[in-house]
Amino acid sequence: MTLRILILLIAAIGGCGSAWCEPATLRFGQIPSTAHAVSSLYLFVAQKQGFFARENIAIEAIQIPGGTGNMVAALDRGEVDVTQTATPYLIQAVFKGSPAAAIAGTTANPIYSLIAKPDIQSFAELKGRLIGLSLPIDTISISMRKLLVLKGLGDADYRVKELVGSPLRATCLKSGECDAVPLGQPEDLLAVKEGYRRLGISTEAVASFQFEVIAARRDFSQRHADIMIHFVRALADAFRYIRDPAHRDDAAKAVVELTGAPDDIARATLKLYLETDRGVLARQAEIDLKGLQQVIAFMGEGGTIKQPLPAPEQFVDLQYLRATGVE
Repeated sequence: MTLRILILLIAAIGGCGSAWCEPATLRFGQIPSTAHAVSSLYLFVAQKQGFFARENIAIEAIQIPGGTGNMVAALDRGEVDVTQTATPYLIQAVFKGSPAAAIAGTTANPIYSLIAKPDIQSFAELKGRLIGLSLPIDTISISMRKLLVLKGLGDADYRVKELVGSPLRATCLKSGECDAVPLGQPEDLLAVKEGYRRLGISTEAVASFQFEVIAARRDFSQRHADIMIHFVRALADAFRYIRDPAHRDDAAKAVVELTGAPDDIARATLKLYLETDRGVLARQAEIDLKGLQQVIAFMGEGGTIKQPLPAPEQFVDLQYLRATGVE
């Protein structure tokens, strides 16, 4: 048994009042483009409301250059202990031999708005235009392409520029280079407020999938099992807090503080997610295996993984969620 785990067990059994109860530090790999986005609200709330401190966990956020595609690689190199990652990149990494697995869920079914220049009033007017998408493997790009097909536009009908992260895509739109881009919250709501046009949203075309998870190396998690349980418990409580109507004002203030968005945009974002519940946010850090299976199906359609398609259980380790009573 490691010293850190022994310390946590002593604290859990009898409380702590000495230097033996120093918190266990977890190096948390953060996607740079989401550090101040609503998708990181759970982490902000877990810190601000003291859920990590209660579990005797200290989080050291480490931004990994290059974005989502580099998160699991940083995990495998030992640069971080746990990390945010989009599920397609985790799946690819596991196929290449990574021992990483998803231990908790965060954003399940994100809402991305296709935001166009003010003079573009319909999908038909995007023919021949430049659309800023994410990387082809990314579920953002997949859901947007499906939305465009639903509205009558095939891949040959528009040009694409690959841009990872809502901030970069928003910049491309506002510079005039991009004619339309998918944006998350609050960037899409701010753009509409500024006069840009929302043509549609991703959930029109894709009803449910598991977009983002927290991953860790299986060997690390097994060596530090008790710490992982405390970590996951704090995450679960953060999602419960955000979803609790009694904390709506505090959650809105947290969105303002995290993103810099005005209060009305923060409240509109939470309303979009929770009234009615669109499955954007995890309820208590759970992982939706059916949603993960949908991501695998998307990747199979796109040719990034081959038949027979793997089972979603291959990419998760649910024991820590189960230990907290979530799964």
